[in-house]
Amino acid sequence: MWGFDSNQLGSQGENLMSAVVPLLKLISLTLIGLILGHPKTQIVPRATFKLLSKLVFALFLPCLIFTQLGGAITFHNVAQWWFIPVNVLISTIIGCILGYLVAIICRPPPQFYRFTVIMTGLGNTGNLPIAIIGSVCHSPDNPFGEGCQNRGVAYVSFAQWVAVLLVYTFVYHMMEPPLEYYEIVEEEGVEIEEVAPVAENDVSRPLLVEAEWPGIEEKETVHSKTPFIARIFNSISSISMSNIRDVDFEALEEGASSSPKSIRCLAEPRVVRKIRVVAEQTPIRHILQPPTIASLLAIAIGMIPQVKAVFFGYHALLSVLTDSFEILAAAMVPSVMLILGGMLAEGPNDSKLGMRTTIGIIVARLLVLPLLGIGVVTLADKMNFLVHDDEMYIFVLLLQYTSPSAILLGAIASLRGYAVSEASALLFWQHICAIFSLSLYVIIYFKLLSYI
Repeated sequence: MWGFDSNQLGSQGENLMSAVVPLLKLISLTLIGLILGHPKTQIVPRATFKLLSKLVFALFLPCLIFTQLGGAITFHNVAQWWFIPVNVLISTIIGCILGYLVAIICRPPPQFYRFTVIMTGLGNTGNLPIAIIGSVCHSPDNPFGEGCQNRGVAYVSFAQWVAVLLVYTFVYHMMEPPLEYYEIVEEEGVEIEEVAPVAENDVSRPLLVEAEWPGIEEKETVHSKTPFIARIFNSISSISMSNIRDVDFEALEEGASSSPKSIRCLAEPRVVRKIRVVAEQTPIRHILQPPTIASLLAIAIGMIPQVKAVFFGYHALLSVLTDSFEILAAAMVPSVMLILGGMLAEGPNDSKLGMRTTIGIIVARLLVLPLLGIGVVTLADKMNFLVHDDEMYIFVLLLQYTSPSAILLGAIASLRGYAVSEASALLFWQHICAIFSLSLYVIIYFKLLSYI
């Protein structure tokens, strides 16, 4: 599939332009957002960008996902597209391994070890790839042919639920405050507890939190800003354990010790009990947000031809509603890029992560991971895991390795009260550097696709 075809050499110049021009369009939109939201101009206030991000999250993005994914997906496609969500898991695993190597080589401060791993591991698998695809497909001479945007958005949307599931399970717990840091804050008294958290929240409250998942700070629970897992598995105190869950573990253990041997054998093991407590406190219920609901609804409707015919098609009964959704969906790409520009206008925050670690994460995420992604996709193609004769399918898989860290990680950092300033600064520099790395790799991908 990656074989050489001499008949396509003449189109390489056109492919180069097809790769560069769409990115220039996105950069132009981002610059407009930066100018509008720059603190010196304040043409558009920060509150307006927040409102726009809520519209993207609750209206524009769900409409885009529903119309494009619902119209493209079928039961047969679900069986064919299985590697798309699997690829998200593979890219995250490889990214976390790279993050672990960055942590070993660059030696960040101990409290940012897990932060280094997770910021390298999880990329933007939603808004940014959709924006790139929308810009690429906007040109009538795009290399992906007819139905370019429909297929591209459908492929990206099909993996949305996996990324959100990762965020509210793996990422949520990896971003919990380190136990040592938490104890220092508690020991140093009320003064630090009153000042430090407010400063962290003030840093991230602007657009870093609101850019990709508005209202996430409302999901805060009693344990979201504590080292929850560490406190459970290290058994800090029976008081803290009883606060975590309305079960007195000490009483359970005493009861178990005084019970007959046969009953003790049937009792739940301590490790299993602690794992169950962690699982119950994991906010997995929050995955049912508008974009995820739109994805699941589109998949459910698309897989049933009789129901799909009611929503999609020129003569469909509810075609007026679907067409209205398409009109709203058209605002998604420009809105996302304007919001990104407004976020970059705020500039980088102070960071204790260190220049060496920051550069290490950027290099690993934006330069090394895409190279490994090319290898993974090539191997998957040789093993016949991919959809044949579909360049957009391969392009979306490659984009999953190329995007900078998800902006949502900044919101999770704020939710957990952990490395908020560092997340803000790192996301800023990553998105600045991504202008060049994305341009480079999209050109490489287009050249590779020309040989398919």
